[in-house]
Amino acid sequence: MDKDTVFAIGDIHGSINELETLLKQWNPDNERLVLLGDLVDRGENPYEVLIRAQQLEKEDGAVVILGNHEQMLLDWLEQPEFKQAYYYGQGGLETINSFFKFEITNKRGPNEVAQLMKEQFEAELQFIKSRPLYFEWQNYVFVHAGVDLNLEDWKETTDKEFYWIRDEFHYGKNETDKTFIFGHTPTSILHKTEGKFDIWYSPCKTKICIDGAAAYGGVLHGIKVNKDGIISTHSISSLTRSTKYEI
Repeated sequence: MDKDTVFAIGDIHGSINELETLLKQWNPDNERLVLLGDLVDRGENPYEVLIRAQQLEKEDGAVVILGNHEQMLLDWLEQPEFKQAYYYGQGGLETINSFFKFEITNKRGPNEVAQLMKEQFEAELQFIKSRPLYFEWQNYVFVHAGVDLNLEDWKETTDKEFYWIRDEFHYGKNETDKTFIFGHTPTSILHKTEGKFDIWYSPCKTKICIDGAAAYGGVLHGIKVNKDGIISTHSISSLTRSTKYEI
């Protein structure tokens, strides 16, 4: 029997403690858990978050959506030297080192590190590669970044835009019959107010952003919805020191 409520959680970025605290608000018996991607990079414990996500999928049927940072990790693995500067600077260092439990990037070059990751963490990387781009349920679509609203059918959105799109989705007219719950862009940017990490709603509330910049002094957001609308929202303040958030 399908569960009658979805509990969606925004970009975690290695914030394992905040995730575990937020999960206390989740009832696995009648709530489907959806993680909106960006499990890794930037925060302190990306590997632990990834392992927890695998467990939640296996044991509780959680839906774990692909985020752009998961894709960035996969892209770096294919071109480690070429993409080193970009990926390491986008939080990749934290992810790589959390896999190995020590600062391996200080001791080995990117090609060797990437090869070791492929050899030692095959199951984890396969999990990332198999992530869906979105989850459609009732009149909701849960997606990392958004969709192309200019298309006749939003499902024809390119793979990359599902996890990378920004302004054209945020400010585009939603003429679908769906409400989109997404992350990817910190809500402070959508609120146009630095430090304001509240959940963001579009004027008609058909687009809802729950990326609270958890790894950068913001909050980790969760939202519960059923077929009739929003049931509740839940926010866990970041336990990390606030720093400037760059997207």
